[in-house]
Amino acid sequence: MIRPAALVLLLSALWLAGCGTIYRPEDGVVRLASESWRPTEDPRIRASDLEATAALAQQVGDRLWEGEEGRSILALSGGGANGAYGAGVLVGWTERGARPEFSVVTGVSTGALAAPFAFLGPEWDDELREAYAGGRAGRLLGWRSFAALTTPGLFDAGALRNLVDDYVTEDMLRAVAAEHDKGRRLLVVTTNLDTQDTVIWDMGVLAGQGGEQAAALFRRVLLASASIPGVFPPVLIPGVDGAGGLVEEMHVDGGVNTPFLAVPESLLTVTTPTRAPEGTALYVLVNGHVGRNERITQGNLRAILARSYDTMSKASLRTSLQVNLAFAERNGIRMYVAAIPDEVEASSLDFAPEPMADLFERGRAAGAAGAAWSEMRSTAIEPDAE
Repeated sequence: MIRPAALVLLLSALWLAGCGTIYRPEDGVVRLASESWRPTEDPRIRASDLEATAALAQQVGDRLWEGEEGRSILALSGGGANGAYGAGVLVGWTERGARPEFSVVTGVSTGALAAPFAFLGPEWDDELREAYAGGRAGRLLGWRSFAALTTPGLFDAGALRNLVDDYVTEDMLRAVAAEHDKGRRLLVVTTNLDTQDTVIWDMGVLAGQGGEQAAALFRRVLLASASIPGVFPPVLIPGVDGAGGLVEEMHVDGGVNTPFLAVPESLLTVTTPTRAPEGTALYVLVNGHVGRNERITQGNLRAILARSYDTMSKASLRTSLQVNLAFAERNGIRMYVAAIPDEVEASSLDFAPEPMADLFERGRAAGAAGAAWSEMRSTAIEPDAE
């Protein structure tokens, strides 16, 4: 979810980005990728591909409904620097001793960066803490990264790429593959700008392929999911076209199409209820605010655009929460939401070390105290505390 007022300040200079481009031929939306990329089992599920999404829905459903004990899904939203709050919640949840082993973990944008750590469990909390509260994120939007004249984004993605490369290690890939083999699923969302499609990546399939190509693509998918359009340049990812040719697709932040991924769309539209085992739960960790806040909007362009974008993003988020809640209630699943308290100031583009460390600590304290999660009920659009 991309909704900081600071984004408007950056976009006021967006005209500069017209000087920076990625070459793509005019006779098509894709170009041939390097032949060094070899086709393998495709880890992507396109939301418009009904057969593929139905298969994913079946896998997720089988995992959630198997056995007598309840299973759980963790969905991590976008939110840029606000991802520090969600990371803190997970670490605090570990400290409380109540954090489940999730059957499915999904991530969008900054949630995609945190998703592998969340998927692998408390043993990776130190790495999660360092990634969000260690200070390195402060380089992401520094003036040394300003590159509007050379790339189709205000900032070069070098610092973000380095962050991803350093934390996505061979040990992580082996661990993700091992958990995938147990039936668990790690899913990351990007937006394909060429097709305007939501793309769900099965990262366990990718990790299990092994080798340098799989590792490079794993990192590239995470980079793409976190590449806010206009702020960072898009990411070109190899794929296969309808004729079997090797092509490159342009991918950006998964939050362009959806604030979070909890339940695959083909499951959401099933109206015939299938009662889930007792204790099955859906947790949506929102790296941002959910509630409305009332204040006088100043009459200048910057304030109007910022307020309009914030309002639009929150409305989309609440709609997604309601749709997922309807599915959960039909199937006997309890749904919980954690979000940054509305009274806490937070900007998703403020990657300075101090505010990110403060957000992380707020999330950690809430998670450790058992105060982070509220249960969603159909009687209210916004989450009600238990």
